Amino acid sequence: MGWFTKLLKGSDHKILRGQYHGKYGEDRIWDNHHSSMDDLTDIEKEDIDRAIALSLSEEDHKGKKVVHYDSQSEDEELCKIDDDEEDEHLVKVHLDEDERLAKIQQQEEERLAKTQQDERLAKIQQEDERLAKAQLEEDEQLARAIQESLKIGSPPRYDNDSSILSFPHLFPPGYRICAGCKTEIGQGRFLSCMGGVWHPECFCCHACHLPITDYEFSMSSNRPYHKACYREKHHPRCDVCKNFIPTNSSGLIEYRAHPFWLQKYCPSHELDGTPRCCSCERMESRDTKYLLLDDGRKLCLECLDSSIMDTHECQPLYLEIQEFYEGLNMKLEQQIPMLLVERQALNEAMEGEKNGHHHLPETRGLCLSEEQTVTTISRRPRIGAGYRAIDMITEPYRLIRHCEVTAILVLYGLPRLLTGSILAHEMMHAWLRLKGYPNLSPEVEEGICQVLAHMWLESELYSGTGNDGASSSASSSSSSSPSSSVSTKKGKRSDFEKKLGEFFKHQIESDTSSAYGDGFRLGNQAMLKYGLKRTLDHIHMTGSFPY
Repeated sequence: MGWFTKLLKGSDHKILRGQYHGKYGEDRIWDNHHSSMDDLTDIEKEDIDRAIALSLSEEDHKGKKVVHYDSQSEDEELCKIDDDEEDEHLVKVHLDEDERLAKIQQQEEERLAKTQQDERLAKIQQEDERLAKAQLEEDEQLARAIQESLKIGSPPRYDNDSSILSFPHLFPPGYRICAGCKTEIGQGRFLSCMGGVWHPECFCCHACHLPITDYEFSMSSNRPYHKACYREKHHPRCDVCKNFIPTNSSGLIEYRAHPFWLQKYCPSHELDGTPRCCSCERMESRDTKYLLLDDGRKLCLECLDSSIMDTHECQPLYLEIQEFYEGLNMKLEQQIPMLLVERQALNEAMEGEKNGHHHLPETRGLCLSEEQTVTTISRRPRIGAGYRAIDMITEPYRLIRHCEVTAILVLYGLPRLLTGSILAHEMMHAWLRLKGYPNLSPEVEEGICQVLAHMWLESELYSGTGNDGASSSASSSSSSSPSSSVSTKKGKRSDFEKKLGEFFKHQIESDTSSAYGDGFRLGNQAMLKYGLKRTLDHIHMTGSFPY
């Protein structure tokens, strides 16, 4: 049976099982290598046939060697040949059976490999479904987190408070209540924002009451707005050009605001020549009319209503200030001239004055102690074309020194309350010089003069409210003297003029200079604590405020 053994050795092909290559997420390649007798090459088949023939030849050769010429030997030989043929037949039967069993085994292995492949594919599909489900849950959690983050309150510094509006989604049906109409939301589109769910037609702007369909919206006081509606309602407008105040390079809204009038205006208006009233310091809208004075100052029409334009017109107010000082037991015995002058005349007089301290950048009043000639306004100007002051008459006035003070000068064209506070300030300078007070530091002298100006403003503002003319701070200075500073100006003071008086008080109180601002605060504190008379006595003896 050596040929059969050789046959088996010549066919050494192995049956390979299918192998899975790669990993999840990459391309999957299934290799299924198999072999069978049908898949043998022609050369292999020829080798098998040659082996069979060689085996048969060997058997035939062996049989010929034992041939005998007697009948018994012949019978034995024939019997042996028959046995060999039977053996050969049995070998062929066994070979066919082996081939059949090999085919059955190969088919079984192929079926088993296919079953294993199907199981692997099923497992891979299940893993894909599990990962997809996990990803979906993660996305839903992220969506809920984003929706929760949209639960914000009203915005701070108009700080560009935009929220993102979730697009309408198609979700599985559930029990949802619309935050707008309070009815159930069934299947279909809905919005999820501001901590609730909405029908698309129920999520409306609080200003125009129309549905918000934009991707972004704005919020104020936990109420939604179209961005355009929010801008119209909450974005600050410039009080000068009436346009929306633009954002700066950082995307922030930057504007200027007056500390008292609370005007908001674009920063560019401080550099583009927009006029500002020389009295109230407001920068009004471009269509507002201003009176252009001869010295270049601009006066708004509201301040013009109570303005004092010439020396003669200012005399009644000067008498009121003198009466105010008398009410404080601070009467001036000398008659001191008081003149209204233009800015140029005031500056020229200031240059010729050796004494005194001046409030820069602009001086509005001056107490003179030197002899000189001053140009004063003898008749108020009239308003001509283009709101210009015209036909103003001036005349020179020669100042002669009869005492330590030769005159008090005040800038013309200012409202009555501002003119009066300047007069009260300069008259205090005159009183200190005439009463022989030593040379004081700017902080003490200007500070106490500002205290008197502030007291007079208070007396004017509170005189119409039932107070006894002077302010409470003035009455605290001398209990033995009656307060008498009731305004002689006829007619009820307008609301704007009252507001203007408050502004002039605010200017004195918030002044940042060391002489006028810090000096006022120290002097006012001492006066409120010790009274005006004791404060002045302390200044006369020590040259400083009492503590």
